[in-house]
Amino acid sequence: MRYKGLYHLFYQHNPKGATWSNNSLVWGHSISKDLVNWFSLPHALTPTKPYDTNGCWSGSATIVPHPRGKPVILYTGIDHKFHQTQNMAVPKNVSDPLLREWVKSTKNPIMAPSLGNKINTTSFRDPSTAWLGHDNWWRVIVGAQEGDKGMALLFLSKDFVNWVKAKHPLFHSGKRSTMGMWECPDFFPVLTNGSFVGLDTSFGGPHVRHVLKVSALVGSRDCYLIGTYDTTKDSFVPDKGFEGSESLPRYDYGKFYASKTFYDGARKRRVLWGWINESSVQEDDVQKGWAGIQAIPRTLWLDKSGKQLIQWPIEEIEKLRTKPVNLHSRILKGGTLLEVSGVTAAQADVEISFQVNNLEKAQALDPSWKLDPQLLCSGENGNGTKVIIKRRLGPFGLLVLASKGMQEYTSVFFTILKADKKHLVLMCSDQSRSSLNLKNDLTTYGAFLDVDPLHENLSLRSLIDHSVVESFGGKGKANIAARVYPTLAINDEAHLHVFNNGTFDVKITKLRAWSMKKPKIN
Repeated sequence: MRYKGLYHLFYQHNPKGATWSNNSLVWGHSISKDLVNWFSLPHALTPTKPYDTNGCWSGSATIVPHPRGKPVILYTGIDHKFHQTQNMAVPKNVSDPLLREWVKSTKNPIMAPSLGNKINTTSFRDPSTAWLGHDNWWRVIVGAQEGDKGMALLFLSKDFVNWVKAKHPLFHSGKRSTMGMWECPDFFPVLTNGSFVGLDTSFGGPHVRHVLKVSALVGSRDCYLIGTYDTTKDSFVPDKGFEGSESLPRYDYGKFYASKTFYDGARKRRVLWGWINESSVQEDDVQKGWAGIQAIPRTLWLDKSGKQLIQWPIEEIEKLRTKPVNLHSRILKGGTLLEVSGVTAAQADVEISFQVNNLEKAQALDPSWKLDPQLLCSGENGNGTKVIIKRRLGPFGLLVLASKGMQEYTSVFFTILKADKKHLVLMCSDQSRSSLNLKNDLTTYGAFLDVDPLHENLSLRSLIDHSVVESFGGKGKANIAARVYPTLAINDEAHLHVFNNGTFDVKITKLRAWSMKKPKIN
């Protein structure tokens, strides 16, 4: 959230070690003026009460307008019976722009499972940012599960202290869903005109749709639905194409989970944060002393088609760029590997776009293949058989964090296929050769990119930071975050290349790359 000119980031933290602990979780707290350089403060919340003795878990902050725009935290506590409850904390001194001390409400827990509400005691967590309805009642959703159904339970309050459960959830996944528990739900409005402008969480009216995002525990994926918020019935109605919970679009098709947005009123944008988990094994995490990071914050908005969300790294990240390298209009023949020199390849920002001709040469999609981009990128069909994609129009893209002898590299690339007289663009992030340490998770990720290569160039941006590769395809239409731990391609020994392993030429219309300076983090 933003308060008195400062950005505040609250995050889950185990102060007792690098690995997971069920009873030690606290709320870490850092502040920033620009979302790039950060200063750490003392923990905001620690387990001190019976209702949170087994940890202060995830939640959200809301700026309550009266009195004087006070920030309020809602968070999940786990009590001595391991029941999950929702609790409230407020600043001890609202005049302190650093918000260094927080006081838990004497009314806690303010939402709790009971025989009356029949809430699952171990599947009830992660309250969202609240919004104010036209009736001046506050609303908040909390993740839950009932049988097979993931749910966004709805609660209402007139004073932000006394909350009542609504008769029905805001939305649920339906019976026989394979998503499991819905964690970290988020609900917010977006403009329908394709504008970058974000909206306050309580905003409603014409030219507005709503986004419901849930973190599906099964598969650890952050999925979203676009639809209409019926304020009369207090229910969410998904648009056509978003009804099936098993094929929902995702914020990110790699390691990206438990995300959260906030409205940045100073810049009138909605900013997305996400957790990028490890690919290393636990013993390596212990050795390095930490595990898990936050993704680079992203601006998020609704595409003008109304069918998908667009994400792009916040513009402040560009302040870290230095020593630019540019390449314009170059044919990349099939089988070509071109090194990009002059940048620190272990810490870089790369933007490239390709023009593809000979589209009639694209390989036809085999009807026997399962239409799953991750499986296609992995060369698998999900039933033990292999998928053989001929190297025609692709793969072409970037080799990042590559060692000198190519023993290690991570490839981020496009392949164009033909399906039903249309072209299907497959975007892949392949970690299978990212490290000689075979204990690491070397999963390959994939996504379909909604771009017509007949009329548009294919663009790719990758932000590389030693063990992190965040890639944005089609100007943010499909995004893949990856964690890699090379053993050779580290620091000055890392290299960056453009490649085309397809049979047919592609044209680089633009390439821009920068070395990236380190942000200031105390």
